[in-house]
Amino acid sequence: MSQSATKSILVERLMPHPPAKIWRALTQSPLIAEWLMKNDFKPVVGHRFQFHAKPMPGWKGYTNCEVLEVDEPNRLVYSWGDGTESDSALTTVVTWTLTPAEGGTLVQMQQAGFKPADEYGFQAMSGGWPRILASLEREAGMLA
Repeated sequence: MSQSATKSILVERLMPHPPAKIWRALTQSPLIAEWLMKNDFKPVVGHRFQFHAKPMPGWKGYTNCEVLEVDEPNRLVYSWGDGTESDSALTTVVTWTLTPAEGGTLVQMQQAGFKPADEYGFQAMSGGWPRILASLEREAGMLA
C-alpha cells in the first residue's frame, strides 16, 4: 500500500424511522450527546465543533471537527480529527446519507481518509460504528 492510499469505513443500517426523525438525531446537539458524544455541533457549513468523551491512551478525549455540507434531510458531512498534534493525526471525513426506503430509512455512514499510520484508529472505529448506528436508531425511535 502506498503512503497516499487511504481506507474507509462504510456502515449501512435500515432504520424503521422517517428521514426527518433520524436527521434530528444527527443534527441536534443534545440528541447527538445521547447516541455519540457530548458536543457543540450546529448544522451550519463552516461551523467548527468538538466531540468530547473520557480521554484514553492515544486520545485526549476530544475530536476536532468542521461541518462541510448540510443537505437536510439527505446528507450531512463533517471533518473528523483526533485532537492530537502528531504528524499522524487522524484527519478523516464522516458522511451521513439518508435514503427513504420501504419500512423506513437506509442510513449510510462513511468515514473516509484513514492513512496507513491511522490503522489503530481504523480498527477501533470499524468495530465502534455499527454499535453507534444502533444507538442512533434507538435515539431516533424515542423522538416524537
